[in-house]
Amino acid sequence: MKQKASRQKKINVRVDFTPMVDMMMLLITFFMLCTSLAKPQTMELSMPSNDKNLKDQDRSVTKASYTITIYAVGNDQIYYVAGQVKDDPSCLKKTTWGKDGIRKVLLTHVTEDGTTPVQQVMAAKAALDKKKLSNPKKYTDSVYNAELSKIKGGDIDGQHIQTMTVIIKATDDAKYKNVIDALDEMQICSIGKYVLDKINPQDAALLKKAGVPM
Repeated sequence: MKQKASRQKKINVRVDFTPMVDMMMLLITFFMLCTSLAKPQTMELSMPSNDKNLKDQDRSVTKASYTITIYAVGNDQIYYVAGQVKDDPSCLKKTTWGKDGIRKVLLTHVTEDGTTPVQQVMAAKAALDKKKLSNPKKYTDSVYNAELSKIKGGDIDGQHIQTMTVIIKATDDAKYKNVIDALDEMQICSIGKYVLDKINPQDAALLKKAGVPM
């Protein structure tokens, strides 16, 4: 007897991609929300003016005692000049990075008027922070930032005070991290007026006389 050949039953395989569409929509929604909620991390910079018609007295309208020049040099070292930069190397002081170094210099700097402008601004900022914590609905981010900008500009409780101006200069041997550290100190000390400037011939001569690595 001949055996009948067995027939294999063919099964149609079908992949359902409908759940994949739902997953893709969820992923797109997730990334859209993350992108919109992520706030950009920015840093305000004030660069020196290149206007040749600008007079020298207009470039330095701040009193000398309200000015500190920071030099970021090689080997992670930092120097500063409180007041006007002179040809005398004795005006150049060495300090360190961090709270016990340049931050302490900024906080304890006393002007010719006998004031400590950085401490005044930070005290006003601390009072503003308390107001924000006690009444967060009134002091939204936009309102808080506007008030903080006024304080950094010297407008404290309706009275205008002169604030500190810090000039940051870096030599060719200075590390990029040193410049960022100096800018971080401006934010920590709530200094609103600061600029990044180039090393000019007077600075180079001063650093050379003091034996500072450039």
